[in-house]
Amino acid sequence: MRIAQVAPLTEAVPPKLYGGTERVVHWLTEELVALGHDVTLFASGDSITSAKLDATWPRALRLDGSVRDPNALHIVMLEKVLQKCDNEEFDLLHFHLDYYPFSLFSRQPTPFITTLHGRLDLPEHQPVFTTFSSVPVVSISDSQRQPVPQANWIGTIQHGLPETLLTPMPGKPGYLAVLGRIAPEKGVDRAIKIALRCGMKLKIAAKVDAADLDYFNDVIRPIMDHPSIEFIGEIGDQQKSEFLSGATALLLPLDWPEPFGLVMIEAMACGTPVIAYNRGSVPEIIDDGLTGFIVEDEDGAVAAVGRLSSLDRRAVRAQFEARFTARRMALDYLAAYESLIAARKPRIKLVSAGE
Repeated sequence: MRIAQVAPLTEAVPPKLYGGTERVVHWLTEELVALGHDVTLFASGDSITSAKLDATWPRALRLDGSVRDPNALHIVMLEKVLQKCDNEEFDLLHFHLDYYPFSLFSRQPTPFITTLHGRLDLPEHQPVFTTFSSVPVVSISDSQRQPVPQANWIGTIQHGLPETLLTPMPGKPGYLAVLGRIAPEKGVDRAIKIALRCGMKLKIAAKVDAADLDYFNDVIRPIMDHPSIEFIGEIGDQQKSEFLSGATALLLPLDWPEPFGLVMIEAMACGTPVIAYNRGSVPEIIDDGLTGFIVEDEDGAVAAVGRLSSLDRRAVRAQFEARFTARRMALDYLAAYESLIAARKPRIKLVSAGE
């Protein structure tokens, strides 16, 4: 199958540090190539891939201070994809750009699909999915769909990561962990309070976006000044196995409808349980009492820390292998691709001699 994977230009594929969507696109692309498919990746020029790379811009936009209008370059990339469609170079287009391709690519014949990676509960999403109610879209959790039932959902495909990318490492876990991004909706202030109440060390490996600097400076920094709180900053995949394996649990005290939460399966890959608030996708990802605990509030999280010894870290890893590998994700997407291609093929009507 000739497949186009169209990624955001914000981060390289895979990203150098933080970047969930681009990381998932990389894992999916590599699996599709390994399965024998002809894949073209539309992404920034500093991406690394086994597929054919079609680069619209030489560097990831987040790391390129010269770019002030990222929309302009994404429009150029979409036009490049369309031109290749005009030459019939692809059997299937797979977009990871939210609703950007909906209008343009609804007007051309190549089958296309869009995975929606973000939240969909904002009021302005309603007219988008009402206007484009026939565009095929994939959710990354069932809960993500709830605000826009009018969308043309063709399936939920949960993320997966390569089976050997992150693995349990030897050693005795000795701290609680936060991984990802420091933002109000991620509840890092609540994670600090939970750790302090439990009398445990907390290590925070997370980036701070410019949009979240006020939250970091006004809320996080004042309560981080404690000997048991360690702020590490952003880390890449190379450091995650050691960081997560050393954690007694990953804390995820969310305050938003998390569409998926890649850090949960990263922790599971290392055999590390997750203690997460019951928000968004959490009940779909965490098997309560097996791979972690689902709680409602700070008190519930503190109580869950006291029950971590009842969990088997080998069972956590086994559940990751059963549910959240990149190969499983790729096979799920291939089934979706094939159904879309089959639906576009013209059906031959058999006419009897008497008609």
